[in-house]
Amino acid sequence: MKITIYDVAEKAGVSISTVSKVLNNQQVGKKSKEKVLSAMNELKYKPSVLASALTGKRTSTIGFLLPDIANPFIAEMARQVEDRAHERGYNLVICSTDFRSEKEEHYVSLLRQKSVDGFIFAGGFKNRNVVMELLKENVPVILLAAEPHPNLTVNTVTVDNFVGGYEIANYLISQGHKNIAVIAEDATSSQERIRGYKQAMQDHNLYVQDEHIMICNSSVEHAQKLTEAILDTPNPPTAIIGANDLLAIGILIGAREKNLVIPQDLSITGFDNTLLSKCCDPTLTTVDQPIQSMCSQAVDILLAEIEGKHNTRQKILVLPKLIIRNSTCEVY
Repeated sequence: MKITIYDVAEKAGVSISTVSKVLNNQQVGKKSKEKVLSAMNELKYKPSVLASALTGKRTSTIGFLLPDIANPFIAEMARQVEDRAHERGYNLVICSTDFRSEKEEHYVSLLRQKSVDGFIFAGGFKNRNVVMELLKENVPVILLAAEPHPNLTVNTVTVDNFVGGYEIANYLISQGHKNIAVIAEDATSSQERIRGYKQAMQDHNLYVQDEHIMICNSSVEHAQKLTEAILDTPNPPTAIIGANDLLAIGILIGAREKNLVIPQDLSITGFDNTLLSKCCDPTLTTVDQPIQSMCSQAVDILLAEIEGKHNTRQKILVLPKLIIRNSTCEVY
């Protein structure tokens, strides 16, 4: 037999309106609330999310679209977002889009039908039109670890990718490297990291070789192949920057395929400071993003808008931190 709100009210010895207030997080006496929650738990009552949505009430559900759950940084982000949402009493629906605009549009449409309360878009979200449509309809949205599109006013929490790219390149230059390559994915965040790298090279009057900036599809295998190609050029680099830790692992494998010793023959860096960077051999010099803080801020900003506590759009720019480990060394 299906348990209803009437059964909960009878079991708790309170009115139906009191049960309704508890379900909708409205003000109610502490004792009454405890009675209702105890009755719900005993009866195993689960409120209908769809019914709440149809009556215009919040469903306490957030849609989280991310580009690639196989990337350790994205996976860790998903975990941190889920933990924070759970702390705040919200559920999370996670969709992996594979950097494809059509999948982004499909999942947004699907989640709208499920009446989620808001959206978090992580990493390289490409479909600007989808975001614009949501904003037009006043659907709460936040971009996490993603550069906002130009002229798009949207909540954002991201690391300063330009500064991160600049710092990692500047560090390598300070180690004596003059010929530095970059392997990056096709994402706005990577473009900002490349821009930072170029600025550091320019500030030290070093030449940037266009053929040493290579774009890949965010896989270890592709990064490996590009690394082998770069190392076969007439003037191979002494250091390669991976625009994330996953790509840096591919660079490491590619270098070993060429029988190079890391870091004596080639310095390698990453970006993100994921678990990968600490587990590989040698451990990876990388750039740390304070992921827990970023994810908590993103969830809190989104929920403030969902709950009507804040309607001014915010852009939080977090400073990265260079982490020096064993995959880099000086050249002479």
